[in-house]
Parts: sequence; C-alpha cells; structure tokens
Amino acid sequence: MTRIAICGAGGRMGRALIAAVHAAEGVQLSAAIERNGSEFLGQDAGELAGVGRLGVSITDDLAQVDFDVAIDFTAPAATIIHAGVCQRLGRGLVIGTTGLNAEQKAELAALSAEQAMVYSGNYSVGVNVSLKMLELAAKAFGDSVDIDVLEAHHRHKVDAPSGTALMMGEAVASALGRNLDEVAVYARHGHTGARERQQIGFQTLRGGDTVGDHTVFFFGEGERVEVRHVATNRANFATGAVRSARWLASDKTAQTPALYSMQDVLGLS
Repeated sequence: MTRIAICGAGGRMGRALIAAVHAAEGVQLSAAIERNGSEFLGQDAGELAGVGRLGVSITDDLAQVDFDVAIDFTAPAATIIHAGVCQRLGRGLVIGTTGLNAEQKAELAALSAEQAMVYSGNYSVGVNVSLKMLELAAKAFGDSVDIDVLEAHHRHKVDAPSGTALMMGEAVASALGRNLDEVAVYARHGHTGARERQQIGFQTLRGGDTVGDHTVFFFGEGERVEVRHVATNRANFATGAVRSARWLASDKTAQTPALYSMQDVLGLS
C-alpha cells in the first residue's frame, strides 16, 4: 500500500486528488498539506474533498508527516521547497505545478538526480496520447504548414500559456527540430506582417469555469488539421497523477533517481 501526501490539499486539484486517492486501489491518503496560515488547516481532508471523514487532518509541514510519495499541485516556490524535502527524506514526488521558470526547473532537475520524481504539465492520459499524435503530424507535415496552439481555461488560472499548451508546442517543435524559445509567438497585435513559417503561435483564452481546452492547428494549403483535447472535469488529471505516484513507488523505478514524465508512466516515451 503506497502512502500518499497531497500538497495543496485545499485547492481545486488538491480536493480532486484526495478523492482520487480515496477511490484508487493500492494507495492510501497518509497526509494532506496546505500553506501556513491557510483556513483549511486542521480540517479533515476527506470531509473537505467531499468523500467523508478519513481521519487525516490538514497540516502545513511536509517534513513532519509520513508518506511514500507526495503529489504537489501548488505554486512554483512551494513546489521547490517540497522537492527539497522529498530529496532529503528519500521520498518520491509527483509534480503538477505549472509556471516554473528556468531556474526552478534546473533546481528540480538537480534534486531529481538524487531522488526519483515525475514532472508533467498535464497528467491526463488523453493529453499525453495527443502529444504523440502531434509528434506524428509534425513529422508528416514538416515545414509545409503553419502551426498555432489555442488554449482556454477558467478565469482563476494565473499562468499563461498553460503548461499543457507549452507541452504541445514543445512536442511539435522537437519533432520539427526547432527551439521553441526561439520560434514561439505569444498572441499577435497591431501590424505584424506576414507570419514566418518557422513560428509556433500561442493564443490564450480565460473565462468561466473552463477546465481545459487545447487545440493545435496545422494550417496547410487547401486543408487544415486540428488535434484537440477537451477536459470536462479535473478527475482525469487527478487519476493520472495518482497513477504516476503508484508507478513511481513501484519496484521498477523506486531506486532509480531521475526526472520522469507522464510519457514515461504510460510507456510512450
């Protein structure tokens, strides 16, 4: 039985993760973490998530609880702190936090060299299958099409473009031998002139309670191909993250420090 700690237990994803752990086989919720001063501290994690009392009170220090794998959907600074705790304790970590900068990603990579971790911008099985489809399409079309990524999320999302949109852009850029940092264009305004073929555009929509909607357009001459994924609730993300935690604790990977992705978990890498 894999003992799981949920970091960010009071958030939308945190509550979905608690419910997913409760529903899954082979895992149990052993701890729930929130930031210091949170209104959720002391509450029963199961009651907060709507699955009934679980006897796990929400606390504010990951280093002081028992767990085998932590799942972290918080904020970049908090995620790095939690990654350091997991590295020191020799515990696995599944990270779903988006918006990490280059320095934070480098720190995460350094910590994962000593402790196995999974880091993904999206834990949906459907999204990760879509990434393989994008890779295939990009290789088939080559430089004969223009490519744009359109994404929509709820009004409370604080980072843009989404981590999933960037994953999709990176999948396409990698398949085409391009550096995404050099060819990405984030929205357009004013007199921009004709677009360059090498560009990969990103358009962002924010509104309502949209869980996640991503479409990658391949615009050709006389035809257009769209690869789209729509999430209708957070359960699929939570289920994928729990699946990653169980995989991370398995005999196959538990003793192999590395920074894995959901593609590794699904055997698609």
